[in-house]
Amino acid sequence: MEHVVIIGNGVSGITAARHIRKLSDKKITIISAETDFFFARTALMYIYMGHMKFEHTKPYEDWFWVKNRIELLNAYVQNIDTQKKQLNLANGNQICYDKLILAVGSKPNKFGWPGQDLKAVQGLYSYQDLEAMEKYSPTTKRAVIVGGGLIGVEMAEMFLSRKIAVTFLVREDRFWGNILPKQESELIKRHMKEHGVDLRCNTELKEIIADENGRAKAVITNDNKEIECQFVGLTTGVSPNVSFMKDNKVALNRGVLVNEFLETNCKDVYAIGDCAEFHQHPTGRKNIEQVWYTGRMMGETVAQTVCDNKTAYKPGVWFNSAKFFDIEYQTYGNVKNELEENNSEFYWEHEKGKIALHFIYETSTKKLKGVNSFDMRLRHEVFDKWLNNNESIEFVLEHLKDANFDTEFYKKHENEIINKYNLENNTQLKVKKRSWQRIFE
Repeated sequence: MEHVVIIGNGVSGITAARHIRKLSDKKITIISAETDFFFARTALMYIYMGHMKFEHTKPYEDWFWVKNRIELLNAYVQNIDTQKKQLNLANGNQICYDKLILAVGSKPNKFGWPGQDLKAVQGLYSYQDLEAMEKYSPTTKRAVIVGGGLIGVEMAEMFLSRKIAVTFLVREDRFWGNILPKQESELIKRHMKEHGVDLRCNTELKEIIADENGRAKAVITNDNKEIECQFVGLTTGVSPNVSFMKDNKVALNRGVLVNEFLETNCKDVYAIGDCAEFHQHPTGRKNIEQVWYTGRMMGETVAQTVCDNKTAYKPGVWFNSAKFFDIEYQTYGNVKNELEENNSEFYWEHEKGKIALHFIYETSTKKLKGVNSFDMRLRHEVFDKWLNNNESIEFVLEHLKDANFDTEFYKKHENEIINKYNLENNTQLKVKKRSWQRIFE
């Protein structure tokens, strides 16, 4: 019986295993040393904040794996012998495979700061990171978080929920400035300050100072200011977790290099999820995509190929979602931090400064390129259709009600949005009724 081994029990590896089992009777082994069972990594913050217990984050009951004949092995893989098709484990054992799927995820970035390996200095990625936060929180009065991304915001919200002060160091001149346009960065910056975050832009970490027990007690910034703290969160992004493969024959760049079928340069070896890096992304997106839903889609795709139905990875239009404290964020298509040549923008923000839409479109054709939404929930399937159909910004604005996912109790803003566009562009667009209403006219 063919043996499929998967290294990593995150959403990518688990999805691959589930779909391989649906499609075949192959022997399946999942190797991971993080936790015994798969859990929703995005729920770590809610465990800390008391909204959930760990057992609530496991999508499947513990008996699920035995019932579906998926073997779980708690171990570290030390290296891979692709010629022998053998994995050498840290405990001295070996395990052989017929097909191997690398789903080893990411690890938090470290950039050689003095003191970066002290106690109470860490990222927020694994269950072990959560355990360490729990360990140090009772003796933490202030946490310093380094890096202006989504994980940093989660960590800030976690600490603030326990009345622990937070100082946030952001290297750029605005929050998440490498991703968000200036308008949205300012909106989130205001919102974070309202929640009590001491946000410091244009500020970098220079050094972490230790106490007599080897624990962080302060940081020094690039302007030589000292900030007393008892915890330092390193949230300056993540990198593919591939260091254990440096001496193997699997081709690496930043991640494990794959083609459109998620195949590596080694026969019967595949890579999916955060650790996978495309030679050239099949749809022109970034070559490394480290978000939950792309990992799930890669798992579904590679399962088809492993089960002899060779299938290319085709994720479609880029989208993502997150939450900044109370503000929900969605993005569809291509909205960059700086407006590109030959593109135009239309930005609307509610007078209270918490709800906003930012549209990017081609200047000449008015074809919609992308949209950012803040606290106005949009229907994914609608914007996916509009972007694939190359609809214009004006068509989208007139039919915006079709994309509004907010409930009937939410105040609607379509008329205000289209009136602003008309005023700025000397047009006379009108908001159309919802599609189901137009059918009965």
